Amino acid sequence: MMDLFCCETPENRAYPDKVLLTKRVLVNILKIEERYALLSNCFPTVQTEVTVQMRKIVADWMMEVCEEQSCQDEVFPLAMNFMDRFLRVCCIRPLPAQTLVFYTDHSITIEQLRKWEILVLSKLKWDVAAVTPQDFLRHILWRLPVESVGINYDIVNSHAKTLISLCAREFEFTRYLPSMIACGSVVSALCGLGWMAKSGRNLTDLLKMLHEITSIEQEFIYECFKQIENMVSQSASSSNCVPCAPETDNSLYGLRPDEFTPPPSASDKLQEQESAGTPTDVRDVHF
Repeated sequence: MMDLFCCETPENRAYPDKVLLTKRVLVNILKIEERYALLSNCFPTVQTEVTVQMRKIVADWMMEVCEEQSCQDEVFPLAMNFMDRFLRVCCIRPLPAQTLVFYTDHSITIEQLRKWEILVLSKLKWDVAAVTPQDFLRHILWRLPVESVGINYDIVNSHAKTLISLCAREFEFTRYLPSMIACGSVVSALCGLGWMAKSGRNLTDLLKMLHEITSIEQEFIYECFKQIENMVSQSASSSNCVPCAPETDNSLYGLRPDEFTPPPSASDKLQEQESAGTPTDVRDVHF
């Protein structure tokens, strides 16, 4: 008699395959990532009415939708990539206030949604297999001595993914290649978890290892890392929230993976929109 077991997860995802972590796969995605990167600012040229601040408002809303719907980690950065690439090639006009009020009361039709979907896909030439920072995370972490120094791989991965999502909200990070953002997020997460003290290595050693893995110049990784640190520091200084004491020294990210705040109430969300501040640490983003 044969026993049958159901191994499906709620996310219904494929099991990790080490074949996909080979050097050949990493080299391939490093080659094609520039095809999907935004190396120029579209706002003063292509977009005449849409601003960077408008993009930030839409990004906040998109992140909130992904959070409420418990989307996979890759969904939000990929969606932001689609939007940025579309804005780079197609000038759009913001909806007038009267139309927004009308849509608030009556919503829009499925036909309108389909037309916009076709428009976006046609402008992207139906090329929606974009390379995002998420694609590099497992390749990088698998090749770094993470768990050998007593740091849990899943915690580093979770913190790095959160930082990548925060980077996707900020327009200045569109000038970095996905591999650079992935490297910078890993450095920031490992520094926050006390990797250097536990491994006996310094930042230069970590940058050198990342250079050997990705062939990205150490100066570029360090620049992206500092930009991420500045983003988190500015968020902490501009927020009214007081972060709890971390588990490791001088770290914003020394937290247990189950330490998340519940979804904000309606009044909290209104206050968030008025302050336009970003979370002070990874616990303030609920995925």
